[in-house]
Formats: sequence, C-alpha cells, structure tokens
Amino acid sequence: MSYAKAFAGKTYWIIGASAGIGRALAEALDDAGAHLILSARDEAALEDLAKGCQSARVLPVDLGERASLERAVEALAGTPLDGVINTAALYDPSRVMDLDPQRLDALIRVNLLGCFAIAQLTPSLLKPGGQLVLFGSVAGYFGLPKGQGYCASKAAVNNLAETLKVELAPQVDVRLVCPGFVKTRLTDKNSFTMPALISPEEAARRTLKGLTGKAFEIHYPKRFTLFMKLFRILPYGLSLKLAAKLR
Repeated sequence: MSYAKAFAGKTYWIIGASAGIGRALAEALDDAGAHLILSARDEAALEDLAKGCQSARVLPVDLGERASLERAVEALAGTPLDGVINTAALYDPSRVMDLDPQRLDALIRVNLLGCFAIAQLTPSLLKPGGQLVLFGSVAGYFGLPKGQGYCASKAAVNNLAETLKVELAPQVDVRLVCPGFVKTRLTDKNSFTMPALISPEEAARRTLKGLTGKAFEIHYPKRFTLFMKLFRILPYGLSLKLAAKLR
C-alpha cells in the first residue's frame, strides 16, 4: 500500500477496536508499523487482537460511561498520540415509534455523547497537528425510514465534526469519516439489500488512504455516497417523496 509508510512508527488510539471497521483499522495500521492503543468494551476481543499485533496496548473503555473514558485518558497521560480514531457505535434499526427508550438512551450516549466526551478529553493527548478522527455516517446525510435513532445520532456527529474542525484548528487535525454500507455485525441487523456493500478491510484501506490526504470528509464507496449527497441537496418536496418509497 503506497500510503502505509505514512503511519510507520506513529501511535494511534482506536476506540471501537474490538470488531468491524475498528478492528480492520487496527490490523491495517499494525501492518503499516504503527503503535496501537486498543479500546472497546470487550476486553477479551481486544486481547485476542493485540496478540497478533507488533505493538499494541489494551485499554478497555465503555464509551457510554464518561468516567470510563476519563480513566483511560488519565492512564495515557504522558503518551503523545499521533491520532485518536473513534469507530464505536450502537445500531438499532427501528421505526421511531417502536424504539425502546432504554436502548435509545444507550445509543445516544455511545454514538453522540461519547463523541462529545472524546472531543473534550482526548485532544490534550495529541501531538501538535495530531488527528482526531470521528466516524459519522452516510446515514446522517438524510433521515431515512427505520434508521432512527442511528441516523439522528450520526447526523449530530457529522455536525459536531464540522464544528470541531473550526474550533480545534490548527492544533488538531479533525477528520470526519462517513462510510456507506460496510459488512459488520451492525449491518447484519438489516433485513434489506444494502447497495455497494464493502468489507471492513476495504473500509479501513479507504479510511487510511484518506487520512494521508487533506480532505476533511472521507466518504466511501463514492458510487453510493455521492448519490446520497445528491439526495441531501434535493428540495424537500422531492427528497421526502423519494424517502417515503423506502418505507
């Protein structure tokens, strides 16, 4: 991979590393020669991942509990980081009126409030110009049926990243990653055919390639994400009619 040398010897903290895109990113960064801090709730999965890495530290974090992230940040004090990448998220496909309040609360705490906590607590660990990478989603471009509250939480993350890009520059290089459909245990919950579905490994490759460039938003696969961007800018009179057909 032509971009791999850009990560050699650098230190990245991946939150959400136990599965899916986060795990694939950890494996790709390890192949590139990066030093890793691996975080998620599933400590056993993290330990299994770390065994195959050249240089990895396991640091369990429950992003739904701010105190858990605070303890992790304290544990990393004095460890200058080149980047913090957050892929952790919950997903519960359901109509708004059918959402379980407790599960919705957990989803918002992880997907949105967890990102706020990361934004507030982790920049102090970054080297000057270090990267803060938040995973939003194409699902946050437009409210679609049965996507709530995931769509709503990711729309908020997209917005938060835009704000952080301005507020934290130039000390922190904020990036927003908006994947389309990636085959993970989250998308396995979907009962519909997912267009342009890609593997976690392909998502990791496209993410890392994007991080070596200058673009604020990294989105893929473009044959799908560009269509969704077009959908977003259509007049509501048209876009809402199209969305209604997806019910």
